Amino acid sequence: MWEGGLLLSREMTSVDLGRRVVAEAMGTAMLLAGVVGSGIMGERLAGGNVAVALLANTLATGAALVALILTFGTISGAHFNPAVTLANASQGCLAWRDVPLYIVAQCAGAFVGVATANVMFDLPVFFASQHERAGAGQLFSEFVATFGLLSVIWGCAGLRAQSVPFAVAAYITAAYWFTSSTSFANPAVTLARTMSDTFTGIRLVDAPGFIIMQLVGSMMATVLFRWLVPPLSKNAGAVIMPHIEQEKLL
Repeated sequence: MWEGGLLLSREMTSVDLGRRVVAEAMGTAMLLAGVVGSGIMGERLAGGNVAVALLANTLATGAALVALILTFGTISGAHFNPAVTLANASQGCLAWRDVPLYIVAQCAGAFVGVATANVMFDLPVFFASQHERAGAGQLFSEFVATFGLLSVIWGCAGLRAQSVPFAVAAYITAAYWFTSSTSFANPAVTLARTMSDTFTGIRLVDAPGFIIMQLVGSMMATVLFRWLVPPLSKNAGAVIMPHIEQEKLL
């Protein structure tokens, strides 16, 4: 399951870095609390019906994505996802010096979100997942899920910027169902979900393969859309939802 959305305007300078990093951490934490919490609630209420539990988890995740991207997009770009951050940096939409702080904030936020969900449902703060997600099919699913996610982001950023929050949420909602892995599509989310042995968990041993395929998928989508929607970096760099000039943020 993914997590991540808008692109950062190049007008945002290092003066705003502290606020951007906090926004990334908060947004990712809230997203993971929604993903893991709705998975726990769905499983408990579904009475053993996995399809019903997955549907509840899917709808909650999609709704949370729209709300969180709209909330934090004007501050940080609402990436919530190291794969999205790296793709942005590769196209000049985010300074490479800011990338490590973004990724640390996303990973830290993801673990905080998982811990929050676990505690809300009277579970240990962290407990290793035993949920097996292995095999060539699931690895390929993560490539497809992340390739599709970045394709949606780049395509909408260049042509219909205002639709990005809704397009991303719609894609992830669908990808929960058409991928065998249920579309993690996010390295930070993948790592954090190893610490919740619940409906949305993943074994730590399965996480590296997922992360590699996510990064490959995001890279290939970025290369493709640089050709499909030229000039990609110029179009992407203008996206803020809604646009707020730097002076208004200071």
